[in-house]
Formats: sequence, C-alpha cells, structure tokens
Amino acid sequence: MAKWFLRLGAVITGGLALSDFYVATRVDPNDVAFIRIARAVTTTAVISFDYMTSLRGLEYGTEEYETAQSQIPQLFVSFEETPLGAASWAQVHKAVLHDGRTVAVKVQHPKVRSQCGQDIILMEILIRAISWMFPDFSFAWLVDEAKKNMPLELDFLKEGHNAEVVADMLKRFQFLKVPKIHWELSTSRVLTMEFMEGGQVNDRQYMEKNGIDVNEISQNLGQLYSEMIFVNGFVHCDPHPGNVLVRKSTQTHKAEIVLLDHGLYQNLTEEFRLDYCRLWHSLMRTDMKGIEMYSRRLGAGDLYPLFACMVTARSWSSISKGINQRPVSKIEDVQIKVNAVKYLPRINELLNKVPRQMLLLLKTNDLLRGIETSLQTRASAASFINMSRCCVRALSRYERDNCKSWYGKLKISWAETLDLWQINLYAILLWIKASLLWSWIA
Repeated sequence: MAKWFLRLGAVITGGLALSDFYVATRVDPNDVAFIRIARAVTTTAVISFDYMTSLRGLEYGTEEYETAQSQIPQLFVSFEETPLGAASWAQVHKAVLHDGRTVAVKVQHPKVRSQCGQDIILMEILIRAISWMFPDFSFAWLVDEAKKNMPLELDFLKEGHNAEVVADMLKRFQFLKVPKIHWELSTSRVLTMEFMEGGQVNDRQYMEKNGIDVNEISQNLGQLYSEMIFVNGFVHCDPHPGNVLVRKSTQTHKAEIVLLDHGLYQNLTEEFRLDYCRLWHSLMRTDMKGIEMYSRRLGAGDLYPLFACMVTARSWSSISKGINQRPVSKIEDVQIKVNAVKYLPRINELLNKVPRQMLLLLKTNDLLRGIETSLQTRASAASFINMSRCCVRALSRYERDNCKSWYGKLKISWAETLDLWQINLYAILLWIKASLLWSWIA
C-alpha cells in the first residue's frame, strides 16, 4: 500500500508542477489537455479506491453494509458531462437562414485536430502512470479506442453521411427523426443541419408534462438499437441523453425520438454480428453450452461467465436460471454494482481481450440501461424483448439466405414464427403482471 501512495505522490507532484507552469503563462487550465484528462483520471482513481476500501470487511446485505454503501459517491454518475477531447471544441448554434429556415450549425474549433493529438499523447502517459501505480490495471484498450475514434468524430462530412445512412436504414420507424443535412452549407469542420427541439430522453418530468408515455419511449428506443445491432450491424454508439431527444409531434400528436450526433458509429463485421446474435439466442434459451461457446468466440476466453454478466447486466445466478424468468430486481442491481467493484481487475483484463467492436457495444448497452433506469422502465424488460425479436429475425434471415432447399427454408420460417410467438406471449405475460388485472387475479 505504501508504494502505491509513493507512486501516486510522484505523479501528483509532476502534475502540480505542470499546472503551475500553465498558470504562470496565463493559459486557461480548461484548455490544457493534461489538466482535463488528469481531473478525470484522478476522480476515477479516488472513487474506485473509496469503493474498494469503504466496503472492505463488511458482509453484503447487512445493515452496516447498506449504510456504508449509501454514503459512497456513485461511480461515473456525471461522466458523460465531463468535457474531454473533441467534445469541448465543437459547439452547436441555432441560426436562421436568409430564406427563413431554422438550422443548427455545429462548428469545430480550428485547433481541435492538433489538440486531440496532444490529448492522445498525454492520455498514453497517464495510462502508463496508472499501470505503474496499479499493476493490476491496464487501460491500453482505452488509448487504442481514442486513437481510432477521435479522428472519426472530427470529420463532420462523415457525420453527415452517417446521419443519412441511418435515416434511410431505419425509415420504417415512423417515430425516429434524424436531422436533415444541408450539404451546401457544410464542410469537414462546419455541419449545418435541420434544427430539432425536444427534451432529453431521461427527463421523466418533461415527458409527463408533455403527455409522453415513458414506457413507449423506452420500448421504441430498445427496438431502434436492437435493429441497428442485430439486423443491420451499423450502430450509433453515443446514445447519452444529450444526443437522444424526445418530443410530441405537432402534426400526428405521437411521441418521436430525435437522434443527434452521428460522428461515432460502429460497423460490425458479419462474423461478429452473427456470433453476438447467437450469444443472445443462447442467453434467451438458457443454453449454457452455447453461452460459453459464443462468449469464447467473442474473445472472452475463460472469463465467459463475467462476459455474459457484462453483456446482459444480470447476475450469473439469473443467467443460469434464465434471464427471461424474471426482470432485474433492485436487490440484483445492488449485487451487480458490488460485483463490478469486486471483479474490477478481471473486468479490465476482459476489456483488453475482447474485439474492439465489443467495447463500443458495451458502452452503448450501458448508456441505454442508464436511460431505462432514469425512466424507471427497466423492470418492464422492454429491451430484452426487442433484442430477442431482432436476434431471432437476424439469425433466421441468415439461415434462409444460406439454405438451398425450399423445405429447409420453410422449416426455418416456421421455427422463426414459433420463437416470435413465444416472445410475444412472454411480453403479454409481463404486461398482465404489471397491470391491475394481475392484482385482482392474485
């Protein structure tokens, strides 16, 4: 323990010296990459250390444990609002064109590209420092992802094309709205698009005030992302509440989801998408051999139980019994958070092993679950039902395309129909349990 504090002291001393230099030269500390990243890393380290030490020696489920756990700040509760890298260099402004059109203009700071390069270099230095202080933790995957994704988010023309691709790909969803791009007024550093208003997707108060059904929004959002992941393999990977708005249409009076910020997408390979579909298919059927096989194929190795828990955000006990048997409970949620801290080194090891495509999917899943938690709709299992439907459809389509005989295709279609019927029956059962009818029956 003493050597950790000596190492930490050395890093902090060096950081303070650099901070003094920047202050002396009258540079705004918020513009300095080292300071921005150091704040985030320091906050993460302090909160993680707080978790590991504050709950040590306390038995899970006891009154003492619950008291101690309630006093610990929640990890990453506001991380999405932290200005890091490119996020602090692009601003969106509302403007009115000479012909009366109202548009949103996203403008990139001219120094952002060079600044991002500096950010990545300093991030590598800090990651090495963390590995030196805490040998059990290696965040090389984080640097690799930053190197790959930062340039993509800086190309506004690519972002505009992504927006058009996803709008066309999901045009059958009438509730989805993607801002139209004004190409004649856009460049690689200035993106001009249709201006759309709405409340953030995690704002229950806004929805209640505007007569928007939170369960409908949660179901539609799950359907939207399940279609992206399982069927199309082209996934919007930044669904934090600032990028997903909700509103009620003035024309149809129906709830709509507005999807913004299309800079970061993951294009899944066919092999990866199908293995991920098969993993979920195994999870739906409580096929433990399939769960192990496809988890291993997705890079989890011997850590496949932990991988399955991370993918589903369920406990291994729930997975073994069948995640379709009962929705996640508050007790299980607490258990998952405790285990996340307990197995932090193993989680980090796993993140270094899985394909890079999986990292953005895990991030996307966590953001979507965070929205469900804010809307208090996670117990409805809407996401699980939508993912199950899309998973069955995607696998059946692949098998039909590769089947030569009409009889084989007929069998595949019949099996698909049966699976979808079972999923629909499960959804009806959950609806009955949540309704007053179930209370009357009970």
